[in-house]
Amino acid sequence: MTAPSPRVTQRPLSAAAGDDTPAPGVIGIGLAAVLTFALAQGSWQWFATFIGVTLLAVMSAFQRRAQWAPSLRSPYMRGLIAYSLVVGLCVAIALAPLLQRHAWLFPRPQTRTDCRLLGRYQALEAQSALGDLARQDDAALAFAQRDRSREAVADCLASTTTLWLPIYGTGVAVFVGTAAWFRDRARSRDRTGPVG
Repeated sequence: MTAPSPRVTQRPLSAAAGDDTPAPGVIGIGLAAVLTFALAQGSWQWFATFIGVTLLAVMSAFQRRAQWAPSLRSPYMRGLIAYSLVVGLCVAIALAPLLQRHAWLFPRPQTRTDCRLLGRYQALEAQSALGDLARQDDAALAFAQRDRSREAVADCLASTTTLWLPIYGTGVAVFVGTAAWFRDRARSRDRTGPVG
């Protein structure tokens, strides 16, 4: 007598296992966070670099593009454009404090000279605002002048940096989009094999 063969039940595959569609919401979340921070007032602080790098890490970990297609109206191309632009924004936000503070990365010598002049003016204004009180405490006056001057210079450089950030972001987006397009096309050809 033959023993009945055990029944094999197939488990349904997880939808995420071979899913080629972009992870929903990741790009939107990254875009919202970057735009919220970009619209903040004042000087670019180092926390912007942390936010930009964190968003880039999140996107690289969770972003999946659709299957490569040459058509400009394809889901792949729409996802690639969105992905590239958000990466450009994240990189621009991450670079902003460096651009503001380092002349070798963002020269603009005339702007830096003008901002320093504005800082000196603010220091003089701080002294004149105190009037006769300025003579009573030289150390406090010097501190107030340095603080006002530093803040004025930082805000001046930050506003100029913000004006140039779209150029840096667009350049990064074009580079990332082009590199991803060629890489995805090569992978698609490797999967399908040679034609003819």
